[in-house]
Amino acid sequence: MRNNDEQDLRVYIKIYNIGEETVVAACDEELLGALIVDSERNTRIYVDPAFYRGELTTIGEALEALKTSTQANLVGSNIVNAAIRAGLIDPSAVLSIGNVKIAIYIRF
Repeated sequence: MRNNDEQDLRVYIKIYNIGEETVVAACDEELLGALIVDSERNTRIYVDPAFYRGELTTIGEALEALKTSTQANLVGSNIVNAAIRAGLIDPSAVLSIGNVKIAIYIRF
């Protein structure tokens, strides 16, 4: 089931084709270029535009790209929650850094 507001959410996706692998990097629009800091864990993650900035698209279009990928790197609650609802990500595999959800997957 999709969130009613999901159609208004935007994410950046960048697709990398490396040999037989298709890697999708996706992040919530507002996180591009952000430095996410979790002081309690002494962890920092930079959402690097060089890696994530590709096409600015809808959540639905991003999910279609993720369904055909062999690997993905997702940053942001919007894209991670949508991937969970689509059955692409197991909720137990999601990390939270500074209240931002992050997930990485590899399909065999």
